[in-house]
Amino acid sequence: MPENQILIGFEAPTPEALIHRYNLSQVQGVFYRASHMVINAHRNDPGQYKLLFRYMKLFQLMTYIEGDADHGFTLTIDGPTSLFKPSTRYGLAIAKLLPALLHVTRWSLAAELQINDSYSGKTRQGRFAIDSECGLVSHYPPGKTYDSLLEEGFVDRWNKAKTEWRLEREVDLIPIPGSVMIPDFRVVHPDGRTFLVEIVGYWRPEYLRKKFSQVRQSGRDDLILAVSERLNLEKAGVKVSDTPARIVWFKDQLLPKAILEVLER
Repeated sequence: MPENQILIGFEAPTPEALIHRYNLSQVQGVFYRASHMVINAHRNDPGQYKLLFRYMKLFQLMTYIEGDADHGFTLTIDGPTSLFKPSTRYGLAIAKLLPALLHVTRWSLAAELQINDSYSGKTRQGRFAIDSECGLVSHYPPGKTYDSLLEEGFVDRWNKAKTEWRLEREVDLIPIPGSVMIPDFRVVHPDGRTFLVEIVGYWRPEYLRKKFSQVRQSGRDDLILAVSERLNLEKAGVKVSDTPARIVWFKDQLLPKAILEVLER
């Protein structure tokens, strides 16, 4: 039982870290009363966007996304008081998003609040706004350079390949209705030609259906999908012929040669 566990060690935080966590917690508590919130993530490094979107997916927030990488994105998020039954758990999930948002360079947030008046017993409307100049400090680690060893290995092999094509990491974002797709890489030729590369090595049917649906909605014919031969696309109900992307199959590792053959075709 948790109450019978014995604490045998404790790493005390520094006074500065404790103050930062306290200040952050004070702001996080505001979002428990939010009916909805709007985040404007202005033009930033694409890697910062991806980290933010990844946390939104992790916390399963109900979000609608509009915008593009050249100007920024507007994220409209349903708050806990907008649900048929207010959920403390969902409010906690929204509060957890704030430390991730602090890793974005330029942003602003406005939340509409439902506040219970303890004197009148009535609910009144409130508004809370904050932006990237707030001075709060995140305790979340910054995003990883690569999502998997598969990606890291591909980059190492590309850097050793003899090619004029330059490989760039997560520098393009593709808006699709209500969401956004962030390809893993972009390859650029000195003559100006560019292609996007997305590695699909995850096996869950729901993930595969969503990924290929995003590709169809994007309508991009400059996208290369590197798909693992281990995936059972037929079982997941995915038809490769329905996508405008160019398909590259790989086994245990993705070789630059397979991508370069498509680029020069």
